[in-house]
Amino acid sequence: MREIVTVQVGSFANFIGSHFWNFQDEMLGLAADPYGDPAFKTQSLNMDVIYRTGETHQGTTTYTPRLLSIDFQGSLGSVSSKGTLYREGSNEPSEVVTWAGHVSTHASEPQKKNLFLQSLYQEEQDAPLTNGINGEAKDSQHEIQDTDIVNCLDEGVQFWTDFSKVHYHPQSLYEVNGLWMDAKQFDNYGIGRDVFMENLRGEEICDKLRFFIEECDHIQGFQFIVDDSGGFSPLAADFLESVSDEYTNTPVLLYAVRGPSSHMSLSSRKQTVVRDLHDAVSFSRLSSFCKMIVPVGLPSLSRSKTSTFLNIKDENPYHCSAVYAAALHSTSLPFRMEPLGPTADLSDVSGAVDVNGFVQMLAGQSRQNMVAILDVAMPGPCLSGKQDKQSLLGNLHPLTPEVAEDVDDLQAVESMIVHGAIGSGGHRLSVSEVKNAIHDVYECATTRPMFCHLSAACCPLPIPLPFPSIFGNLVGQHGELLGSPILGSSSRGSLDVHSIPMAARIRSSRAIMPFLENRLANLRKFGIERGCPGTELLRSWGFGKDELEDMGETLSKMVRTVDPYSDISSDSD
Repeated sequence: MREIVTVQVGSFANFIGSHFWNFQDEMLGLAADPYGDPAFKTQSLNMDVIYRTGETHQGTTTYTPRLLSIDFQGSLGSVSSKGTLYREGSNEPSEVVTWAGHVSTHASEPQKKNLFLQSLYQEEQDAPLTNGINGEAKDSQHEIQDTDIVNCLDEGVQFWTDFSKVHYHPQSLYEVNGLWMDAKQFDNYGIGRDVFMENLRGEEICDKLRFFIEECDHIQGFQFIVDDSGGFSPLAADFLESVSDEYTNTPVLLYAVRGPSSHMSLSSRKQTVVRDLHDAVSFSRLSSFCKMIVPVGLPSLSRSKTSTFLNIKDENPYHCSAVYAAALHSTSLPFRMEPLGPTADLSDVSGAVDVNGFVQMLAGQSRQNMVAILDVAMPGPCLSGKQDKQSLLGNLHPLTPEVAEDVDDLQAVESMIVHGAIGSGGHRLSVSEVKNAIHDVYECATTRPMFCHLSAACCPLPIPLPFPSIFGNLVGQHGELLGSPILGSSSRGSLDVHSIPMAARIRSSRAIMPFLENRLANLRKFGIERGCPGTELLRSWGFGKDELEDMGETLSKMVRTVDPYSDISSDSD
């Protein structure tokens, strides 16, 4: 086995993760459905890479994500941190009495399940979903319909569990308790600086991770998804430091994600200084404990070129996280493709690579840049005809912020993933047809990378019921791009679009320079230079002069790695 352990840290990371695991659950369901799309009935994608088989105390076999999720206490909404499969523990008071004085209990009202979670519960009870009492049947007008569920989710998602259709193992869910603050207050590096080390939280988190690692036969790597916009960033950095010490030879692929709220314009210079210093410190520390880091999260997804065929509400994390999760699903496919021999049939997948090989390919070659850019085409364009093929590169747009456009880079290294590609007439292309099409794309391109690795699969991205209604009216049922809009609605969801072709790309390129230069410049201007305005703030965060200079050197080295001739990389002090 080549297992991957996924770790999600922070609220927005868990929103992305919830969509990500919904895609996996949908794939498993379609593979088992005798009437499902044949494209999902492949033996060439090994789901055991990211899932684990277990057993309850009652002897029931379970199949759950190999996942550790970390978030605020109360962030699970109506879902228990013990999950729903194992039913371990009890909320009943202990019969052991150790206190004879007065006892008062303060308990908050439990969150109510929304329509979607109610429907899942009823399905598990093998009973028709009704509004009757004791299973008393009602006519169809009183049953909860799929349209009601979709409308309910589109109108109000509060927690990432509100739209999760996946069962989690009790060891997967960790709530950070005892902070006594809400998410809006937990918004900078200093406020989360000691969270990991306090109250034995670090030991508890590491024990949960160890549970999943110790049952692996041969772990190929960690996939970390970290909300790095606030106080969860230092918690993640301390956790990553512990992981790098204990599992030295296991590579970490880290997605540093940002939700829409983290890009709000700030009203004062002080707030701007705090945010800019947080961004510099957060990135510097997180990047110190991984093999490759991929920043993800645009200031406005709705106004970006990525949303050409999408209708996104920037203020809604349920919307934005769905796009980022779709891209991460695509980039994870090569890690679970079965390696094929030279005479193997290429009908299902091609381009298998493990996490270590992936990281070495992008960060270990050429200039050895560890900061990568994530691009996506959602849905992927048609890949037949010369003009359609050329539109693929034009439709790949960055989900990484502060990236330069139209950069010629002869040392660029790329890994492209194309799955569920559609040809003329709407038919799905074979893997060999996809490989030929991508070869033609790069043959005709005016600029091309030094090296490009292609992974391809026939299965498209499945669209599960709780996916938000974010597709525009030019997207067809199977993700094909239509010549004229569908009348009646500007947004289409899972009842209208069942699957889509996807193309994603992770690249090491000089285009990352603005991102790196901004963080280095802000750290110097606000935190290192004599008389800078952030000295006291950084001291309150626990950083002394030596640590800040080390961070500055780390960022400067990253800039020099990408561009040895950059003016900003040299210390001007």
